[in-house]
Parts: sequence; structure tokens; C-alpha cells
Amino acid sequence: MKTIALPVPLLGAIAATRGMLGMGAGLLLAQSLSERHRANVGWALVAVGVVSTLPLAAFVISRWRDS
Repeated sequence: MKTIALPVPLLGAIAATRGMLGMGAGLLLAQSLSERHRANVGWALVAVGVVSTLPLAAFVISRWRDS
């Protein structure tokens, strides 16, 4: 098993993107807001979570390959 040393801010950014993705998915499945607002906010959070995950994942994968 390979071990990768990640700086704390990067680990926090990864956790934040996972949280945004999860909250967006939760809002899409929830019944607490109106349909229109829930869809807008949910898809926005999912999109931000996915888009911000791509560069972070590329960074972690490149570190994993270098180690």
C-alpha cells in the first residue's frame, strides 16, 4: 500500500468538495424546499463539488504516481 503525504489545507479542500457534493445530492432528494429552489441549489452544489474535485483528484493521483 502506498502512503501519500497531503498538506492539511489540501485535505480540507477535498473534504469541502465532498461535502458540497453530498449536500447537493441531499437537497435534490429532500422535500424541504420548493421544487424549483431545491433543484437550482442542489444542481449548483453538485456542479461545484464535481468541478472542484477534478483538479484536486489530479493532484492527488500525480502525487500517488510519483511516490
